[in-house]
Amino acid sequence: MREISTDFVALKPDVIVASGTPAVGALKRATPSIPVVFVAVNEPVAQGFVASLARPRGNITGFIQTDFSTVGKSVEMLKAMAPTLNSVGLMYNPETYAFYDAYLERFQAEARWSMELKRVAVRVPPDIGLAVKDFASRAGAGLVVMVDAFAINQATIRRALEDYPLPHIVPWRSFVVSGGLMSYGPDVEDIFSRSADYVDRILKGAKPAELPVQAPTGYELAINLKTAKALGLDVPPLLLAIANEVIE
Repeated sequence: MREISTDFVALKPDVIVASGTPAVGALKRATPSIPVVFVAVNEPVAQGFVASLARPRGNITGFIQTDFSTVGKSVEMLKAMAPTLNSVGLMYNPETYAFYDAYLERFQAEARWSMELKRVAVRVPPDIGLAVKDFASRAGAGLVVMVDAFAINQATIRRALEDYPLPHIVPWRSFVVSGGLMSYGPDVEDIFSRSADYVDRILKGAKPAELPVQAPTGYELAINLKTAKALGLDVPPLLLAIANEVIE
């Protein structure tokens, strides 16, 4: 990422679009002046990309993929799907999303659920299968895959969950279409298409510092009934009622 960012900056473009924390972090180090529009980044203030959501101030602005509240909602919906859960793992890469550690500590401090919340750290793709195998060996275990730079590892995660089945919820609808249990997350296509407006405005003279960071306009819940049945789960009517898509 650092090498690519250096190459991009050397081309002196009018604007750069970057997806994910590693890319934006590299560009922040590479240039203090070329406008950068980020897409699908979490906690840009905490990561030092912008001064505030309303007033970015620097040369970077863009579109958030998720916020803290959606993590709690994912845990709540997984618990509703599988009421016997007593241990839920939050899977993420602490190397690129270390602030999830603070989220986990906050969840544990709130003690909102009668179950244990555990960190499931995966740094490279081979870690995924090992982590899922270990967590699936626990009685009453479930898995929440966090919004991360994991999109490229969806196939690896899916294979691991096929080999070691357990209740799970992920951020990507496509994962559920392919056989996953549940997904809860923003419409990523909408986020990317909205970023085009910022690129257009910057090319017409707007400054990133003047363009507030925007959050997703909504989140979608998808449920795969066939997978639920295979896991021995009865989908509660409340989840069916609020689901944006139910795959039979």
